[in-house]
Amino acid sequence: MGRSVRPQPVHLSLYVRAFITFDREPITISRSIMDFDAILEDVGVFGRYQKLVIYLVLLPAVIPCGFHAYAQLFMAADVRHWCRVPELEQIEDLEVVKNLSIPLELKNDALQYSSCSMYDRNYSYLAGIYPYLEDAEPPGEIVPCKSGWVYDKTVYKNTVVTEWNLVCQKDFYPTLGLVLLAVGGIIGNYIFGYLQDTLGRKPSFFIYLLIESIFGVATAFAQNYPVWIIYRIGVGFTVPAIMATPYVLAIELVGPRCRTLCTILSNIAYSMGLIMLAGVVYLVRDWRHLALATTLPFVCFFFYIWPMPESPRWLLARGQFEKAEVILKNMARINGKSLPANYMVQLRRKYESDKLKQDLEREKARKYGVLDLFRTPNLRKKTVIITFIWFTNTSVYVGLSYYAPVLGGDEFLNFFLAGIVELPTYLFLWPAMERLGRRWTLCMSMVVGGVACLTTFLVQHETYVTLALYCVGKMGISSSFVVLPLMASELYPTVVRGLGMSLSSVLGMLGPIFIPLVNYLGSDIMVLPLIIMGALLVAGGIASLLLPETLNQHLPQTLEDGEKMGLDTEFCCSPPVKEPEPSKGASCRRCGDYCTCQVVNVTLTENVAAVIDEASETVEFILVK
Repeated sequence: MGRSVRPQPVHLSLYVRAFITFDREPITISRSIMDFDAILEDVGVFGRYQKLVIYLVLLPAVIPCGFHAYAQLFMAADVRHWCRVPELEQIEDLEVVKNLSIPLELKNDALQYSSCSMYDRNYSYLAGIYPYLEDAEPPGEIVPCKSGWVYDKTVYKNTVVTEWNLVCQKDFYPTLGLVLLAVGGIIGNYIFGYLQDTLGRKPSFFIYLLIESIFGVATAFAQNYPVWIIYRIGVGFTVPAIMATPYVLAIELVGPRCRTLCTILSNIAYSMGLIMLAGVVYLVRDWRHLALATTLPFVCFFFYIWPMPESPRWLLARGQFEKAEVILKNMARINGKSLPANYMVQLRRKYESDKLKQDLEREKARKYGVLDLFRTPNLRKKTVIITFIWFTNTSVYVGLSYYAPVLGGDEFLNFFLAGIVELPTYLFLWPAMERLGRRWTLCMSMVVGGVACLTTFLVQHETYVTLALYCVGKMGISSSFVVLPLMASELYPTVVRGLGMSLSSVLGMLGPIFIPLVNYLGSDIMVLPLIIMGALLVAGGIASLLLPETLNQHLPQTLEDGEKMGLDTEFCCSPPVKEPEPSKGASCRRCGDYCTCQVVNVTLTENVAAVIDEASETVEFILVK
């Protein structure tokens, strides 16, 4: 290609983008490889295209996650039951039958008919002298049920508990089902996370949907408990992943300033799914019909295969320019933007030059591992605290959602309230984060929710007061569940941010395995799980005060930055003051505006590439052979 040319560096501010002219057509060059946020400035950051896709496609696609995560609570709902006595079935007065055959037990500080015991009596003789029971012999020894159980079907027509007698010695089986559902979620989250990054966001979503639909429908035709468990594990594979894909796709379609809105909208869509599920389970009281009702409606989501786009950000990162070009042109057209005729040609050149530079840097870069999170004391402390709070948040959120139906009173109303109380939190959550900061918002959310749960011990016999305190606890954990991932991403250094977030979230996902066992303890003392979850929340809230504030702080880049960040944090320091808007006279580096001295217009030939060096804050133009 002719004689080589020695590159001449052009010095620019590290915070500035250089506008380079190729064949007199301007294109934005970024510091990072394929800065899609810069491309969005050309095609629309949050225009009509993004709104249509997010509101009509991606947000509805979040709903199946909540349906399949919590429908199992009602499929395997426990119902009131007592020992069956065949000899007394001719007596129509149920209360008389119970008085004759079932002993009373103290449960939750109240006398109730035993669910698993009966008197050992001559019931044939009692049936023969009925209704003249004055001469009946006194109750004999108390023994376990001999002829099965009678179930109260005034609330549920049929559940897996009543169909397969999962009571008494087998009453742990429904809890085991929830544990294995969560185990499937951990495995599936790892597998499908890999698929999402290799196959793309769109194909992965429809793979999840297909698997979830197959196992969800198969659940309705399970003939025994082991087969039912296998189908529920299959559904569990997709439960977290099928929500993650629409969320990731949504934030990848918009600019940085709109990602907060997408996060809020995704959480609202998830909460709306829980509210809708409350209506479905209220109307459908047979577990087989419920399995179909929570699966078949989502089969229509396969029609999204046409309007749902692949992430153009992912396509460009993979070098699939032709597919990305179709989406970007469609996005620009619907958003009312126009692109130069050779826009994608320029984009390809930029990708190749940036990739060349990145490959060279990757060869020189140090490899980081999970152990780097624990090498230095301050970063180790933050990693442990973040992981503990993540485990606490996941455990308590899932635990409170699981516990709603067994609080007493109308279980369908309880579950409905558990979903609807999440919505008000999003109205004040983000303003609080900007005014009080992440640290205090997280602390207050967890402490208020935890204290509400702990207070139920004092009013455990007041059903409505307990329910109100439960709702306060659910609001608190819903708030902290949104704040924590943002704060964690701002605390972990860039070089290990992905590792740190993955470690904390994976260990946090152990919560849904652990928490059904805690709820199982509530079979004898109803408020005991709430006390345990309240204690976890308060402990997590106090631990959050050991973390530094991240509002208006520069993100740590290196391990050294991560170690220094928060060394001077006081346990009870005041909430941060919101950073004032920069004045017009501020320097370019501080305000981020582009001055004429920071913009370079250069005409390049096709064989010249621009390489940006972050260390020396330079842009170099090199000859590509």
